[in-house]
Amino acid sequence: MDEKFNAILSVILVPQIIDLIINKDSLDENAALNAFYQSKTYELLANEKTKLWHYSPLNIYTIWASEQKTGSVILPED
Repeated sequence: MDEKFNAILSVILVPQIIDLIINKDSLDENAALNAFYQSKTYELLANEKTKLWHYSPLNIYTIWASEQKTGSVILPED
């Protein structure tokens, strides 16, 4: 992962997604981090080629929340 992409993930996107998980799902920070980092959504987000990082933190949270309920990652159509 290149440094610029890593910075986008770790400094901008992931903290905002974790805040959404904490606030919307009433998880503490450790539980939110574990749930997100162990998800298929994060796996796809961390792969620059999927372009999932182009979505807003709220959209990525919605994808993650859906994965938690259904077990599947469903990406929005562009």
